[in-house]
Amino acid sequence: MSTVGTRALGWMAGVMLALVAVLGLVVTPPDVVQRDAVRLLYIHVPTAWLAMYLSFGVTTVASALYLWKRTRRPFWDTLAGASAEIGLVFIGLTLVTGSIWGRTTWGVWWTWDARLTSTAVLFVTYLGYLAVRRIPGDPLVRSRRAAIVALAAFLNVPLVHQSVEWWRTLHQPASILDQRRLGDPQIQGSMLATLLLAVLAFTLLYGWLLVHRFRLASTEEQVESAQLDEALAERRAEANAADAGPGAGDLGASQLDAPVGERSS
Repeated sequence: MSTVGTRALGWMAGVMLALVAVLGLVVTPPDVVQRDAVRLLYIHVPTAWLAMYLSFGVTTVASALYLWKRTRRPFWDTLAGASAEIGLVFIGLTLVTGSIWGRTTWGVWWTWDARLTSTAVLFVTYLGYLAVRRIPGDPLVRSRRAAIVALAAFLNVPLVHQSVEWWRTLHQPASILDQRRLGDPQIQGSMLATLLLAVLAFTLLYGWLLVHRFRLASTEEQVESAQLDEALAERRAEANAADAGPGAGDLGASQLDAPVGERSS
């Protein structure tokens, strides 16, 4: 299923991730306050960006396009589901890396901080979205229902983003995406360059994963559709045989075995 373009995308993502690992573990210095725990930032921030803004953003846009009659196509529904699955994996990584960082810095694996809690709710919300996609039923109804849930689920993303501003609990405010410090982020030098490179590397990884997951989901849907058609054909054949009554199958077989000129007699 790989093409030259997807292979090139995969190689670029792999090389850039390896470069980020070298820069993050060897080249960049430890933070004055957080010491080596700051290196988790090179994974934690990109996974959060990839999950909340990119993956769930694509799911939301694709779901809206599916709900709009003029652009309603299975393509958008499949794309929404594929992107949400990737986003769920990376929001899970965000929670894990954040928990490790919290244990190192705060001394606890978990606390009911506003950012942590709202992120956990976001994880559960998109878990529910994927569960809705698995509910058996008419494919059109299922896709429409999932698209509505996706739009509702994304309402939690701005809440997560603003949680460090609205509720000053334990989590630190944004270091880069803070409108009051745009152009003058709190992190600078090689640490900032490594962080931005990590964001780009994870974005390429997302693109590579999305292409492959979308193709696999499309293949699964084609197989499911073919199996459904086959099952319907079998049910129709059984119903026709039942309507014809006992012995109809033998009569049909004898008719088929008879010479062409004698079949109607």
